[in-house]
Amino acid sequence: MRAGAFVYPWDVVGDPAAPGLLADLGLASVTLASAYHSTRALTPRHPAHRIVTAAHAAVLYPPDGARWSGRALRPYEAGAWAPGDAYGQAAGALADAGLEVHSWVVLAHNSRLGAERPDTSVVNAYGDRYPWAPCIARPDVHAYLVELAVEAAVRPGAAGTELESCGWYGLAHLHAHDKTAGVPLGDREQYLMSLCFCSSCREGYEAGGVAPDALAAAVRAALEGVWAGPGAGTGAGLGGAGASGAGPGPGLGEFEEPVLAWRARVARALQEDAVAAVRAAAPPGFRVLLHADPVPYRCGANVGTDPAHVLAVADGVVTPAASVGPFGRAARPETVLVANVGVVAGMGGSPGTLAADTRRASAEGATELRLYHAGLASDADLAAVADALRAMA
Repeated sequence: MRAGAFVYPWDVVGDPAAPGLLADLGLASVTLASAYHSTRALTPRHPAHRIVTAAHAAVLYPPDGARWSGRALRPYEAGAWAPGDAYGQAAGALADAGLEVHSWVVLAHNSRLGAERPDTSVVNAYGDRYPWAPCIARPDVHAYLVELAVEAAVRPGAAGTELESCGWYGLAHLHAHDKTAGVPLGDREQYLMSLCFCSSCREGYEAGGVAPDALAAAVRAALEGVWAGPGAGTGAGLGGAGASGAGPGPGLGEFEEPVLAWRARVARALQEDAVAAVRAAAPPGFRVLLHADPVPYRCGANVGTDPAHVLAVADGVVTPAASVGPFGRAARPETVLVANVGVVAGMGGSPGTLAADTRRASAEGATELRLYHAGLASDADLAAVADALRAMA
């Protein structure tokens, strides 16, 4: 099974040994960040630094001024953590080492945009804004994300792209000095806290026959018992048999189906438009994958989808190894189904079980493997990865 790994430009730029080290692991490809959110990242082998602080969401290449001229929403350039064309420099070095390069584009996740333009953000049922989560129902946000997808995906030399957060984002996000774990929230609560009530979403609910104020009240009522503490955050999943085939439901009664239908239409429109625009700008054979979850309710980096729909739109998906099955059952012969496996032990990954994890994912229909994350992994993690990939060769 072809294996690739996620990499940041700052893992490669300034470290002449990095491309060869990645190639020697037995990787066929790398997925290299070209547009990424704010982060603080460890670089355990870089000769010049150990910690990189990306202060805000940015493109990691010089944006095209003509493309963005006159637009109210436009990407931010990176600072010292990825100066100039950091993506292009890293991509060239990786290609010279024999690695196929795919761009990695994070879309609906941008704290700086929300801070500077609060009107673009998701608003929860209590009226709180999430500056890290642009609301994809807003026409200006939709247009901006589609244009960003094109520019950040179709970089020189890229053989394809992986679009992350191409759908609804919500509560789940590790914000600066995060203090939100006092009441644990399960899937149901995360979904309820992620429903948006900005002006665009309120109009959408009304068009579907749902009164926004009544829906907000229902959300607050469904969450009321959670804040008491004991027994809070049931952790109940939304992935079993139930409403819309998407789990036991969030407890919204008559509102549940029309709300999910509205959100699904919005997310599908973004995915369809982004993929079509990227394909129109890309050379023949350029591969477009979406980071996806098979449960429609889910928000976040792996956006909730209907497997049959998303696989009819994109060339395939990247999904956690445990979530491969539903996509495998909806796959066509040409579908690319990438199992994402954590290999950073310090972040909960298990490089020592990579071979076993891969066998299980393959049995569910996975066609490729993606390792998260080669730049963050320790030497011991990477040694375990290399051993596993050799054993599977």
